[in-house]
Amino acid sequence: MKDSAFILVVAPMNTGEPLLRYLKYKCLPFIVITNNKQEEQRLRRLGVEHILMVDTVEHETWAVPETPIGKVFMFEKSLPLCCRYLQIVRKWTAQPIYVISERASVRHIYKGLGADHVIYSRNGQVSFLVD
Repeated sequence: MKDSAFILVVAPMNTGEPLLRYLKYKCLPFIVITNNKQEEQRLRRLGVEHILMVDTVEHETWAVPETPIGKVFMFEKSLPLCCRYLQIVRKWTAQPIYVISERASVRHIYKGLGADHVIYSRNGQVSFLVD
């Protein structure tokens, strides 16, 4: 990953919070993507500085952000929403995209949409993938 590239995290609800805390602790540049104001407020309360709001319905708004994107970590809370985020961010980076899911049966769906790695995890502890 380039030094200037940001790690992109999709962490709906409280999934992914351990990774967000780890990235803050390590002072690594990261940005979190969300599609609603309530989630944005929750992320701000967690101390997330860089938040990218996207409209997951309007394809025309899925422009590549000005912030350079490196690795992507997507925590699945909803299969349809995670699939939509994959469609949006796949064109934003050539770096690996990791989807973290509690369901083992979704691997082929996410791989078909462009995920490089699908990780089965019940606790969301994936900070070892960052290093």
